[in-house]
Amino acid sequence: MMTTHPVVSPDDLADIDLADPRLHAEKDLSEVWRHLRGEPGFYFQPERGSQPGFWAVTRWEDANAVYRDKEHFTVERGNALNTLLAGGDPAAGTMLAVTDGITHTRIRNLLMGAFSPRMLDSIRTRVRQTVEELIVAAIEKDDCDFVRDVSGNVPLGAICDLLGVPRSDRQYLLDRTSQAWSSDEADAKPEDSWAAKSEILLYFSDLAKSRIGSDENDVVTLLANCHIDGEPLSDAEVMTNCYGLMIGGDETGRHAITGGLLALMEHPDQWQALKESAVDPAVAGEELLRWTVPSLHGGRTVTSDVEVNGQMMRAGDVVSVWIDSANYDEQVFGDPDRFRLDRSPNKHLTFAVGTHYCLGHYLARIEIEAMLDTLRRRVSHAVQTGPESWIYSSILHGMSSLPVRLHPESTPLS
Repeated sequence: MMTTHPVVSPDDLADIDLADPRLHAEKDLSEVWRHLRGEPGFYFQPERGSQPGFWAVTRWEDANAVYRDKEHFTVERGNALNTLLAGGDPAAGTMLAVTDGITHTRIRNLLMGAFSPRMLDSIRTRVRQTVEELIVAAIEKDDCDFVRDVSGNVPLGAICDLLGVPRSDRQYLLDRTSQAWSSDEADAKPEDSWAAKSEILLYFSDLAKSRIGSDENDVVTLLANCHIDGEPLSDAEVMTNCYGLMIGGDETGRHAITGGLLALMEHPDQWQALKESAVDPAVAGEELLRWTVPSLHGGRTVTSDVEVNGQMMRAGDVVSVWIDSANYDEQVFGDPDRFRLDRSPNKHLTFAVGTHYCLGHYLARIEIEAMLDTLRRRVSHAVQTGPESWIYSSILHGMSSLPVRLHPESTPLS
C-alpha cells in the first residue's frame, strides 16, 4: 500500500534541484546520496537561474565536522536552504536556532532552565496519558488517519504544555505550524508560508505581553519576565524563540511517530520484536529518529575559507548538510538500509550535533517512547488502508496523511 517513489539516478544529478520541495516529496534520492557519499563526498550544485549555488555535504564524517566547526560556519544567515538562498533569515541574531556566539549561549542557557527534570517528568506523564487516549480512540474509529487523529496531536500537546499555550488556541497553532515550513500541495505559494510564520510570531508576541508579571511556570512566562545582564529580552527575542520552540517541538516528533508506524508496518519482524518487548523503547526510538529523517538537512554559511576533509570552501558559500544522507552512511551504520529497532550505538544526526544540538530532543524522545509503548500494549497489528501523502518541503520529511486501521490487542499488555 505504501507509495513507491521513482528512484533518481545519479546520472540525472545535473538535472535535479536539491532545494526543490517536489523532489523530496515525490522522488527517492537514496541512489543519489549513495553516489555522493563516495569520493570526494561533496557536491556543489551550480546556480539555477536566480537561485545561488550551494554545497551539499553527504557523509556523516563531513557533516559532523561542519556542525562542530563554529569558527568557519555560521547559522546567522539562516539554517535552511529556502532562507539561505533567499538572502537570509529575518530572525537571525534573535532566535536560538539562527544565532551564534555569546547571544546564542545566553539564550540557550536560559531556555535550558525550562527543561528541568521536574518539568520533563510532568510532561512525560501527560504525554503518556495523551497517547493512550489517542490510540484507544483511533482503534474505536476502525479506520483513521494516523496523522490527523494521533501523531499530529501528541507533540502539539507537549510543546504547548511547555509553552503554556491555552488549550483553546492549540488547533490554531497546529494549523499554522503545518504550513510554516511545508505544504500539503506541490504548488503552494511562498506567501502562504510567510503568512503562517507571521501569525505564529504575532500570537506569541501577544501571549508574552499577557504574561508579564505572571508567576506561571511555563516558557512564555519565563521569556517575558527574564533579564540578561540586567536587560529584559526584546519583543523580537521573546516571540522568535517561542516560535522556534513551537516549530522544533512539533515537527520532529510528529514526523518521526508517523514515519515510525509506517516503518513498523513495512517490517513485521520489527513489529514483532516490539510486541515481544525484545527491544528497549529508548533504543528503538533512536532508530525511528535515524530512519525517518524528520529534518532533511541543516544549513550553514562559510565565514572564512576552510578546508573540510580535502574540500576547499570559500567565505560566503552556502552549505547544506544532508542528514537524509548522513543517517544512512555505510561507514558509520552497519547495514544502514535495514530498519533495526535494536541498533546500538546509533549516532544519527537527526538533532544535529554541537552547539546547535536541538533542544526539542527532550520532547521528541518522550513522545516517541510513549507511542512505541502504547502501540506495543494496545495494538495487535496495524494495516495501511490507503496511500499516504507526503509533505512538500526541502527541510522537513514526513506525511500529511496516513490512513490506517489499528487492530486492538484482545487483552492490553502490561
